[in-house]
Amino acid sequence: MDPTQFLQDGAVRISNDTYAVCRTDYSHPTAFATVQDDTETTVVVEAGEAGKIDADEVESGWKRLTFEMDLPFELVGFLARVATELANADVSVFVISSYSTDHVFVKEDDLDDAISQLEELGCIILNRSDGG
Repeated sequence: MDPTQFLQDGAVRISNDTYAVCRTDYSHPTAFATVQDDTETTVVVEAGEAGKIDADEVESGWKRLTFEMDLPFELVGFLARVATELANADVSVFVISSYSTDHVFVKEDDLDDAISQLEELGCIILNRSDGG
């Protein structure tokens, strides 16, 4: 499978919310995502929730871009293609993959550059004015 066929005319929704990525020892019931491994727990929460978390470190100011498409497990190179294009624009990413899609977080200051790069890949950007 070619990632290009998923990117061309693929919808990417920009969340209205801004997020914080927190290193903590605990999960949080309202977290967008919780990732726990042997050494730490990371929670991604809406920015306003970050102050309610007992966190060792907090990185705020992230916008979520969700690829609104079912991405099959056999698809090779999708995130590599996206990350490479964003890296070419000097945009740092934080990525969370769910069962069927990917969520790419970019800093608010980099959002316009990220949108431009995704549009060059053929993506259709859905944003706040589209009900996102």
